Amino acid sequence: MSKVLLFNPKSAIAKHRVPNSIMNIAASVEGKFEWVIVDGNCEEYPYQKIESYLRDPAFKYIGITVMPGPQLRQAVPISKQIKENFPHTKMIWGGYFPTNQFKAVLDSGYVDFVINGPGDHAFPQLLDALENNAPYELIKNLIYKSGNKIIKSIKQDLIEQDTLPALPYDKLNDFYDIGKKYLGKTYLGNKTLAYHSSIGCPFTCSFCAVVPTYEARWKAKSAQHVYDDIKYIKDKWGADAIEFHDNNFFVSEKRTVEFSKLIRPEKMNWWGMARIDTMHRFSDESLATIREAGCKIIFFGAESGNDKILKQMDKGGTQSGEQIATFAARLKKFDIIPEYSFVLGMPAETPEKVMEQIEFDINFIKKIKDINSRTEIVIYVYSPVPTEGSELYKEVLANGFSFPKNLEEWISPAWQNFDLRKNPLTPWLTVEMIDKIKNFETVLNGYYPTVSDIRLNNWKRNLIRLTAGLRYKINFYQKPYEIKLLHKIWKYRQPELQGF
Repeated sequence: MSKVLLFNPKSAIAKHRVPNSIMNIAASVEGKFEWVIVDGNCEEYPYQKIESYLRDPAFKYIGITVMPGPQLRQAVPISKQIKENFPHTKMIWGGYFPTNQFKAVLDSGYVDFVINGPGDHAFPQLLDALENNAPYELIKNLIYKSGNKIIKSIKQDLIEQDTLPALPYDKLNDFYDIGKKYLGKTYLGNKTLAYHSSIGCPFTCSFCAVVPTYEARWKAKSAQHVYDDIKYIKDKWGADAIEFHDNNFFVSEKRTVEFSKLIRPEKMNWWGMARIDTMHRFSDESLATIREAGCKIIFFGAESGNDKILKQMDKGGTQSGEQIATFAARLKKFDIIPEYSFVLGMPAETPEKVMEQIEFDINFIKKIKDINSRTEIVIYVYSPVPTEGSELYKEVLANGFSFPKNLEEWISPAWQNFDLRKNPLTPWLTVEMIDKIKNFETVLNGYYPTVSDIRLNNWKRNLIRLTAGLRYKINFYQKPYEIKLLHKIWKYRQPELQGF
């Protein structure tokens, strides 16, 4: 029987997390194929580890999960090297980068298949077909080349999550010590677990990279299932906090409350992502229960305080600038920290209109801070995503934006930070606009340093706040070199770049 090598490319500098996406794939082939995991986060030289396995010719299938940014930068050269040195292997990429950029991936010549969305069924079915020289054309969620033509099979309905096999934590622990490698110290706790309790999101925001993957669909594990998994990891490896990496953890008020009641006796702090308009419908009783259960901070895509911009983004739902402000005040009563992300630099008819949007949201962010000073603010510069058919996608193309055409271009220095939305190469944004956004962000992070940077003690916080105070109050953001110096000396941690 052929063997499978699963590779999780490096995604973080420190505080590595359980590689949940590749673990799902491992679970899908458990008992069918012998498999190993190589985690680029835990290996100084991952290719050497990969090569040591591939010297065994039984390793025929390579599965790699790839997000844009750091993972792509490691996935491209290593995939190419694998194919050159072990041409008998079949290279299969999954994750939302190959889902969105499948043409560049398949044209590379070293990736054979792309899993288009969840691979829990598609991956083992593909391996079975390849192993038995059987046709794979009818397998759902596949993209591949036939001659010079790219073939996309139909999408599968999202799988009921409770029916999936359990993630093989114990076997992962044979490769990498879970307690030492994957449970890191964060603002939430000393041993923070990363966990996925659901997949997808029922909304179609045209700036969101996962929309083409899930197409407004959402499926979740039951509250009991989630609790059982977390309790197992807590009891075995000492996890004391949870980061829910779901795209939208709080879709169901009923499930959220049920989970909160289950987890409350465990006294674990936790964090997750939500929509403002969804959670604003939660009852006060539900919000109180969630906080009592250990939820300290929730990430929300505020995006903009400008209702016209929210419509341009196809934010959907009922979210508005007024609601964003009202909800920040409401969460203050429950001692839950709202973490609001804003996207600045949307395309517009003229440069003046673009700058107006930037200035509007800078003032709106300051308004939110006046309403609830504990609100964490995350600022992104708008980066287009390939949500083909959306009005926003048509607009960015009309404004002169284009994506790289091949993988080498995707990992070039100019595009390295693209998915971090710090250097989007968008033609409608001038140097002056980028500087205004980044300088305001620096001053904001000086006057209101993030609570999630656990290395900043009180005297450091007070000093940097004092340094930034006058600038913040008189709206003077140009050349904040003194704040940048303190950030550099203290290695200030920005959640959008480095997590907690």
